[in-house]
Amino acid sequence: MIDALPPQGVPADQVLAELRGMRDADLPTHGGRLFAYVYDPAKAGLDELAMSAYALSAHVNGLDPTAFPSLLATENALVAAAARVLGAGPGTDAPDVVGSVTSGGTESLILAVKTARDAHPEITSPRLVAPSTAHAAFAKAAHYLGVALDLVPVDPETFTPDPAAVAAAITADTVLVACSAPSYAQGVVDPVEQIAAIAAERGVRCHVDACFGGWALPFLRRVGVAVPAFDFSLPGVTSMSVDLHKYAYTPKGVSVLLHRDAGLRRPQYFAFADWPGYTMVNPVISSTRSGGPIAAAFATLRHVGDEGYLELARQTRDAVTGLAKAVSEVDGLRLLAPADFTVVCLTSDDPGLDLFVLADELAARGWHTQPQLPYEGIPASIHLTVTASVLPQVPQFGPALAESAAAARAHGPVELPAELLAMAAHLPPDQLTADMVAGLADMFGLTGGEPGAAPRMAVVNAVLAAAPPRLRERLLVEFVSLLQRPSW
Repeated sequence: MIDALPPQGVPADQVLAELRGMRDADLPTHGGRLFAYVYDPAKAGLDELAMSAYALSAHVNGLDPTAFPSLLATENALVAAAARVLGAGPGTDAPDVVGSVTSGGTESLILAVKTARDAHPEITSPRLVAPSTAHAAFAKAAHYLGVALDLVPVDPETFTPDPAAVAAAITADTVLVACSAPSYAQGVVDPVEQIAAIAAERGVRCHVDACFGGWALPFLRRVGVAVPAFDFSLPGVTSMSVDLHKYAYTPKGVSVLLHRDAGLRRPQYFAFADWPGYTMVNPVISSTRSGGPIAAAFATLRHVGDEGYLELARQTRDAVTGLAKAVSEVDGLRLLAPADFTVVCLTSDDPGLDLFVLADELAARGWHTQPQLPYEGIPASIHLTVTASVLPQVPQFGPALAESAAAARAHGPVELPAELLAMAAHLPPDQLTADMVAGLADMFGLTGGEPGAAPRMAVVNAVLAAAPPRLRERLLVEFVSLLQRPSW
């Protein structure tokens, strides 16, 4: 245990050494073998530039843009860049787009829902329509903001909703229709053109969540990938969100929320003057904001440039093509969805090849993927978020995947005890106690192991897959609560 507040201060070199030691237990953020959570362009010198820019503005406070005009200038520059990439700005059909920089996609989506809700104070029971593949942050926004969430099922083959079903879900209380470009789980683009047209016809705002791969799509289109219309070139699109800390490869956490014009954005602001302090005016959820991430994002975009992002898109396209080919060459595996953009999503048609065991075997060989649980007719899958840094690793991935598949077959599928299956299927969530979860965590080796030793997760994922969504949520809440305890 390391004491964060020792009786006497610790020398700077020792503190940094301690942090490096703790970082040794983390998954690798660079090198192209981690297919989730981080985005690596493998561009020499970019990290150092971004961190230097971060340090220059780390103590600048976005609470008052008039006090720190450098932050206002860099934020406006990022908004303009994102707008241009997404089909807006001078000379387009959306010349008046405005926006704000947020801490990430979840904040952008919460604000998009908040803005749509507050634009209609006369609607006392506001509703949000979204495909069932929409990011979970929409559910979080609906929960936080008291907005009912109407999920439209998707086709289990295409993973997109029927626009007619979206139209049928819109009511007089609907304040926002949402769609994804692309969705996270399978990496497909919803039929944005049709959905936006339906929303416009019904007089409802339409938000396109392009947080995940939306920055990459326009560049992929320019290098020859067939990308459907999804941005402000469609008149029914009223707002968009795009994360710069994903395929713009900036440090965490920087996202941009855009609105077609300032009038649409106005309900996004929160202002309060009825107290004896300063009048609070916030465009985003936070009040105090460090200028560090915004300066780092500005430096990254300036340094990479338009041509640089084109080249990164080419590398990503080639990496996706190579990974998809590797999947197709392993008996029993197939692509769950077309690998058209930045995601490779694979599944197993072989009962003897358990995907959760396969993920463990890949991890044991240094390849860290993201297993996804079955959902409403969609089978379990393994998700690979592909970045430019993956391209040099493609020749090694194919043999590793084949070797891991052979090892997974030799291991055999996960077989859960009958009593555990019964508990997962029938236990009411409110009867799950913290002690029960602690016992399960010990059983599965999730606590108390050697630092940096990754536990095998196949059994855990099998239990989660067997549990209904509400019980799964409670399991994970209790488990994370178990992890987040003070180290006395």
